[in-house]
Amino acid sequence: MTLIELTVVILVLLALISTLFIGARAWKRGSDRAGCIMNIRKVQMAVRGYSNSNDLEVGDYMTLLGPTEVPGKAVIGTGNYLERIPGCPGMGMYTIHGNRVPPIGTLYLTCSLQEAERHVPETFGTW
Repeated sequence: MTLIELTVVILVLLALISTLFIGARAWKRGSDRAGCIMNIRKVQMAVRGYSNSNDLEVGDYMTLLGPTEVPGKAVIGTGNYLERIPGCPGMGMYTIHGNRVPPIGTLYLTCSLQEAERHVPETFGTW
């Protein structure tokens, strides 16, 4: 085996390894995006569940954080509709939009990576 052949083999192996790392990084970004969208959906469902259980209309005030002794009296807390505010798996920051019941089709929680990494659901008109 000559030195040129050995160099070619090493270059081919390095190219394959770099392709593997690029694919793994893309897979991780996709899984972070899916996890973030699921977190947004969980919060949206908790807000809708709270508003439906308490007969609240769009724009009504809702208790976001509440006591743990009285389950169901707040959206977030132990024993309530959502145990805690989730964190973005892609290291983005979530923004909660107020303490009022949002209209149908409006996201209550948004991610700071919604533009750069597309951390936003494609369709949420019925949420």
